Amino acid sequence: MSSVERQELPGDALLRRYLDDGAYADCFATNVAGSVTHAQFVEAFYTTPLFKTERIILRWLVSKPSSDEDVHRLASGKSDTFAAWYVESRAENQILLCDFRERTRSWLMVAPADATTHLYFGSAVVPIRKNGLQQPDFGFTYRALLRFHRLYSVALLSAARSRLAAQHEDG
Repeated sequence: MSSVERQELPGDALLRRYLDDGAYADCFATNVAGSVTHAQFVEAFYTTPLFKTERIILRWLVSKPSSDEDVHRLASGKSDTFAAWYVESRAENQILLCDFRERTRSWLMVAPADATTHLYFGSAVVPIRKNGLQQPDFGFTYRALLRFHRLYSVALLSAARSRLAAQHEDG
């Protein structure tokens, strides 16, 4: 798998409980040559030029600034907050982040495989429950932006893979 592909969530994914609870959840995966630690993946993902653009937007729109040092602290486990997110759960090979409004989740995971590392990125959107526990409503904005979200997710994971591949070639 050299390109980014949409896949089912792995069985041990921290994001899985949201899918099981009726939230929208997705999973995108790719491979990178060599051994990549989870910390390296998190740092590469959140410091790509594409994600830095999102960080600028978050600073401007919701007053949630972040720096590459903040990313490093998150990746190394020294911080449980980053920009508009806080760590909801961690495992040795994955992290689940929750946004400050608690409507979305972001998830990153690595899994070693032969001479490569599988990189996973997924998101969950928690539905708004109307009328108590009846059918979930994701809202018009969610439905309108879903196609963009999927394209953006592929672009983010592809950018992280490219950054990690370049680091592997240099190192």
